[in-house]
Amino acid sequence: MSTQTPDAGTITMYSTTWCGYCRRLKSQLDSVGIGYTEVNIEEHPDAAAFVEQANGGNQTVPTVLFPDGTSATNPSLAEVQARLSN
Repeated sequence: MSTQTPDAGTITMYSTTWCGYCRRLKSQLDSVGIGYTEVNIEEHPDAAAFVEQANGGNQTVPTVLFPDGTSATNPSLAEVQARLSN
């Protein structure tokens, strides 16, 4: 479930409760109306494994999964918007 590709126009964001970069990105996404599903990697071991795979063995958050199946680590709002518009 946690590594399911998001619907077009939305993202899946892998995060933790204590991640300031995650809170910032969520706030920015909310401000422009981009939908997202948040998955806490501390509560979902399969999501943590996906994040490690996407980040060379590190549990770096936020890791964002895009509808095309690609991911980005700590992307800017501009990068998220650009990748969703393709």
